[in-house]
Amino acid sequence: MRRPRITVIGSLNMDLVTVTDIIPQAGETVQGKKFGTFCGGKGANQAVAAARLGAEVHMIGCIGDDSFGIEMLANLKREDIHCDGVSTISNVSSGIAAITIADGDNRIIVVPGANEAVTTELVTLHTKLIAESDLVVLQLEIPLESVRTAIDIANRHHVPVMLNPAPAVQLDPLLIDKISWVTPNEHELELMLGDSAFVQVQTSQDESNSPEKNPVQTDDFYRRMLQQLPGKVIMTKGSEGAYWCSADGSVHHSPGRQVTVADTTGAGDTFNGALAVALAEKRPTEEAIAWAVAAGALSVTRFGAQSGMPTREQLDQWLSPNTSG
Repeated sequence: MRRPRITVIGSLNMDLVTVTDIIPQAGETVQGKKFGTFCGGKGANQAVAAARLGAEVHMIGCIGDDSFGIEMLANLKREDIHCDGVSTISNVSSGIAAITIADGDNRIIVVPGANEAVTTELVTLHTKLIAESDLVVLQLEIPLESVRTAIDIANRHHVPVMLNPAPAVQLDPLLIDKISWVTPNEHELELMLGDSAFVQVQTSQDESNSPEKNPVQTDDFYRRMLQQLPGKVIMTKGSEGAYWCSADGSVHHSPGRQVTVADTTGAGDTFNGALAVALAEKRPTEEAIAWAVAAGALSVTRFGAQSGMPTREQLDQWLSPNTSG
């Protein structure tokens, strides 16, 4: 079977992670415990997840002309990701995320750097790459106008688009209409739909709630929000798995799997990468989502975002004795 061709347009960051017992106050210096640098960024993470799970992945993004950029580009190539769409920007630093961890609490400062150079002009330059894709995957760590341009190009060439709306912003309903699948978590879903979501949910409170039409007993608020975009939104909810609304308005649930959690970092990106592969392979929606939920669950049993992402062989082997959950 031909590998699905997926183009990921998004961010590349170097994560600078410091583990400490104490968060310093203003003017204070404290002793840290551990420090590490890890290749990240939602775009790169989802590209790696999709590549490990069997897709032919092409990356469109920007890095700076610094040591972090060199390292991130080398990392993508090690993952067998095609990097013709990755541009090196002179005199600009690569994107970074400075992460401080203390007592399980994360404090993160993101500096976009070269990710801001993913302009509409750069995206348009890669129209042919987008047009030849089976699926385009986007996030919101690059300029929103560039995301709009990528969606418009994909639409013109009849290429389906999957958007992971993170970090979340309110999205124009006309833009959402152009997207095939949107994959927020529950908080991102609220922010993505904005004030109109609350108005529509409130005005629908008196409507009948047929158990036959809505067999899954999700929180009523999220169920009604999912029903605003039937057949489009796939909402993740951590260890609970994922919820989605089919075209007929029925809300469905793909439950999470019981695993021993080592590190939840990158679980969402693993889910998105896996879902992109399954959808590009034209699997039925329910099967695609269940497979993505399983991939995300397996990823949290290992430390690190990209380092915890499974290969297709690893996921298939793990699923063999775990098909029932």
